[in-house]
Amino acid sequence: MSSYPPVRRPALIAASALGAFALTTLPAAATSTPAQIATSKTNGVAYLKSLQAADGSYAGPGLSNEWAFSAFAAAGTAAVDVTPAGDTSRNARTVYRNLLSTTGWPSSSPVVTDYERAALNAYAAGIDPARVSASRNLIADIYGYWHTSEVGYFGPSANFNGTVFAALALNGAKTRSGQVRVPQALRDTIVTRIRANQHNDGGWNYSKAEGNPTELATAGDIDMTGAAMAALCVSGVPNTDTDIVQAKAFLKSKLVANSGAFNAMFGVNTDSNGWAVSGLNACGINPQTGDFLTSQGKTPIDFIIAQQFNPGGGFKYLPSDTTPSAYASIDGLRAVAGGGFTSAPPVPTTPGAPQWVGQTSLTPGTATKLALTVDDGAGNLKVCSVTLTPTAGTTTLGAVLDAATSAALPSGCVTSVAPSSGTGTIASLNGKANSGSNTWKVSVDGSAFTTATRETAVGVGDTIAVRWGA
Repeated sequence: MSSYPPVRRPALIAASALGAFALTTLPAAATSTPAQIATSKTNGVAYLKSLQAADGSYAGPGLSNEWAFSAFAAAGTAAVDVTPAGDTSRNARTVYRNLLSTTGWPSSSPVVTDYERAALNAYAAGIDPARVSASRNLIADIYGYWHTSEVGYFGPSANFNGTVFAALALNGAKTRSGQVRVPQALRDTIVTRIRANQHNDGGWNYSKAEGNPTELATAGDIDMTGAAMAALCVSGVPNTDTDIVQAKAFLKSKLVANSGAFNAMFGVNTDSNGWAVSGLNACGINPQTGDFLTSQGKTPIDFIIAQQFNPGGGFKYLPSDTTPSAYASIDGLRAVAGGGFTSAPPVPTTPGAPQWVGQTSLTPGTATKLALTVDDGAGNLKVCSVTLTPTAGTTTLGAVLDAATSAALPSGCVTSVAPSSGTGTIASLNGKANSGSNTWKVSVDGSAFTTATRETAVGVGDTIAVRWGA
């Protein structure tokens, strides 16, 4: 593989492969103590703080250090508390939010992983990803890449990575109250695709394998297995599920007994181990006990901590490296700190700084996007990003559905709505009418479904799910 999708770190340098040893009798305890983990976190945070630019930024054009926000949050450090030379006006969160709000971000030719990466890191930084600004809704941006001919995929299906990180972002970047924003029908559809791409050995890879026996028979990748495991678990799949159990067995088979490392596609390295451990963390599987404590008393956490320079705090990518790597330091710290691929933002220590920031209302005259799903109750789920220009601080479900008939991406999300104006109960949508107890209902930001009416209030960044059924 010569290159990776944008959500992935830059291409890795191959290292000589180390053989994985079979596990035998397990020792009673892991070797990394709580004190050692605490020290690793403290020093790791200090190193990541040193990566902040003088203008307060972590992110810039292309792949950059914005994944630091996911590591900071896992380690208990609020992004708003990360400042260059103590200048709170240039704190990392404010600078990142300003970047995401610009019309030129992420580029003139964006891909879905740009928005997924941003949603995960904005959430960890304490920026509501659906309400970055009056015009920036990262959840809606992701919805816009729904694959209409291969439902459940986001972006080109050949880039399976985009679908995995859609699951991570849409399910992991919850509302401020901790509610999953997206409806169960969408979660289930994505889960089905992830399951279908699991290789015969229990792992996953970056490219699509579904329906391709040859590809399914190829070796899984440590990194992508960690991400796919996490994607399933944040989507509600329990860690006792057969596919998670098979993924655990795959990772176990790659353990190196004398170091606790996973023998990855590019050899033993910190990034691959970090992704695998973050997958285990997201699934509530302890990477220091049971299957992940080797016959020689080593664990993946032991390996990662052994790659850290102290007191500098940075992590090296390869065991043979003599200098730290920014990406390895981010992946390593996030894993050691117990994080998945994002974490809820910690409460800031900066006086007066809120835990969350985000746009509070629509701005009249400023075009905005809203995330919409339409479920007809017969398995025909439609997903889209709807663009509309509000005339007040809030809008209505009727206005959103009307706009979706002509300004949705992908198109075809809504073809007709009745009544087509005014107020009242939604009687028919896309040609399907209410019938007895089976009627159109609406949920906003994961709330309980209630009767859908044209006058149902919709605010900035609301994730809207419309469903037909009892």
